[in-house]
Amino acid sequence: MRNTILIVDDMEINRAILAEGFSDVYEIVEASNGKEALEIINSNNNIAAVLLDLIMPVMNGIEVLTDMNRTGKIVHIPVFIITASDSETMLMDTYNLGAVDVISKPFIMNFLRCRVGNIIELYRHRNDLEDIIREQVKRIKHINESMVVTLATLIEFRDCETGEHVKHICGLTELLMTACSDKFPEYHLPETEINKIVSASILHDVGKIAISDTILNKPGRLTKEEFEIMKIHTVKGGDILKSIQDVMDAGTYRYSYDIARHHHERWDGRGYPDGLQGDEITIWSQVVALADVYDALTSPRVYKAAFDHETAVNMICNGECGTFNPKLIEMFKENAEKLREKINDESPLF
Repeated sequence: MRNTILIVDDMEINRAILAEGFSDVYEIVEASNGKEALEIINSNNNIAAVLLDLIMPVMNGIEVLTDMNRTGKIVHIPVFIITASDSETMLMDTYNLGAVDVISKPFIMNFLRCRVGNIIELYRHRNDLEDIIREQVKRIKHINESMVVTLATLIEFRDCETGEHVKHICGLTELLMTACSDKFPEYHLPETEINKIVSASILHDVGKIAISDTILNKPGRLTKEEFEIMKIHTVKGGDILKSIQDVMDAGTYRYSYDIARHHHERWDGRGYPDGLQGDEITIWSQVVALADVYDALTSPRVYKAAFDHETAVNMICNGECGTFNPKLIEMFKENAEKLREKINDESPLF
């Protein structure tokens, strides 16, 4: 628990009076100018409040507040301005920079103790609440990651090819999604969202849990009837994720559901299950679809041998594997060599 008050004043007598007034309840540290104050603030995590004079040599109070805003310290440490200045402009500047109160000299110590003590308790409760929320967010994130890993493992047990496929899809999705976000402003997403998309891509084939082994692992091409059944894994994947959405955070669920259902849609509308066309398909589902096709081509399957990297790239760019967004194909070509490196990356997925 933060239990130290920092007193900042260039007049030793003022520091002594304030220290005497608070030392029975709080630990006291002192600084004679703003520069010393910032060194203490940045090195001491136990500061509960700062009593700050405005007019000081080396660095004044306004400069201290400005730096505390820059570093974010002002959010967690209440700053009380204690000054004899009556400049309205200067005092308004302190409030605008986050000072919680301005107390004019000379001050009444009992009144000052109450005001400072009440604000310190308020900040303690707020900081404690932020810590609780932060821990809850970490716990929810851990639950989501554990659930994704569990579902991915279930798919791996069902499909002997999917273990490496899941790992490849994660790496390829991260590479392609980042490159797409950087290259095309209309598809830009922050890194935090791309990380969620990468996690969601693990579950793109979760619907295969509902497909029979005889079709899932058939050592040959599927018949037309079998292929129609196989196509259902996109719908089933969405249904499975919908049934567990209450235990997923909203962002992860949204990406996971959309990718599971739409990673076989195609730019020209000839995909499935919904026949979406163009940018009706979200950019993350487009990217996972492209990654999925590339990995399918370059990996051995029960019904085919693996194509080499150059052949796979040419097949995709020539439209032999369905039509993709021309912008994604442009980005795909530019990052072709990096794709090869991702496929050969032997680091573990989790």
